[in-house]
Amino acid sequence: MGGETIRNKAEELKGQAKEKFGDLTDNKDLQAEGAFEQAKAQAKQAAHDAKEHIKDAADDVRDRFDD
Repeated sequence: MGGETIRNKAEELKGQAKEKFGDLTDNKDLQAEGAFEQAKAQAKQAAHDAKEHIKDAADDVRDRFDD
């Protein structure tokens, strides 16, 4: 797991903890903040994954023409 993936997962877990604490304390603002942090972390991870897939595809194409 790369550093960016670990940071995104940590941010997602932090959001989950905030949301659950908001559930326990009936704090709607904290629930929403936690849900937002989770969504943001998941979106960042999806963008990172897409970037990696594009890089891998470009490397595959480059390798075909180098041979």
